[in-house]
Amino acid sequence: MTTTAVLVEEQPDRVLLRLNRPEVRNAIDQQMVDELHGACALLESDPRVAIVLGEGGGFAAGADIAQLRQRRREDALRGINSGLFDRVRRLPMPVIALVDGYALGGGAELAYACDFRIGTPTTRIGNPETGLGILAAAGAAWRLAELVGEPLAKEILLTGRVLDAEEALGVRLLNEVVPQEELLAAGHRWADSITRQAPLAVRLTKAVFHAPREAHPFVDDLAQAVLFETPEKHERMTAFLERRKDRSR
Repeated sequence: MTTTAVLVEEQPDRVLLRLNRPEVRNAIDQQMVDELHGACALLESDPRVAIVLGEGGGFAAGADIAQLRQRRREDALRGINSGLFDRVRRLPMPVIALVDGYALGGGAELAYACDFRIGTPTTRIGNPETGLGILAAAGAAWRLAELVGEPLAKEILLTGRVLDAEEALGVRLLNEVVPQEELLAAGHRWADSITRQAPLAVRLTKAVFHAPREAHPFVDDLAQAVLFETPEKHERMTAFLERRKDRSR
């Protein structure tokens, strides 16, 4: 049995979070929830891009059914998974999910909470909770409609339909599908694209994107006001103008 449910690999501009319960297809149990909260605290105190992936050839096959079967009303009201996944969504910098193999139930909801999802030909993603007598209560019941639209979201949530990689890519639930052996490299490629941008501009863009509709346009203007005063804005725009001047010579 593994002793660490989430392996954390820190790099200067990104952090890899490896779900590490391969013996149960990375089913999400209380230990994994606790350790993911710890990883979130790290990313909140030192904002970096996060890459989430599963060990052992799969992402996360769902919540740990053995634990889930024992949970009662008070456990549901605690929002064990929903609180964690909302925290993932609110992380300062973007989060990239590398969805190889099964991402079902809570595993799918973790992927939905991420900003980008990259799959492989083996990806299978969906929410079969109603078949177990419960509902997808950790974000899918409302977040999935935002991602794929109401008709398909209802199909997944109410019939237990599981999307394959081609279907998920077609509705942009997956941003990209790559061969399994190229998945980690693709995750780093996406992280590289993000980290080439101005870090504070990325952070504030993500925050503004997720702000409530009634907060706009005030939050947009406020965030822009902050960015207009940063040295990096001046440096990047000066460099842009100098490159354009050089090309025109």
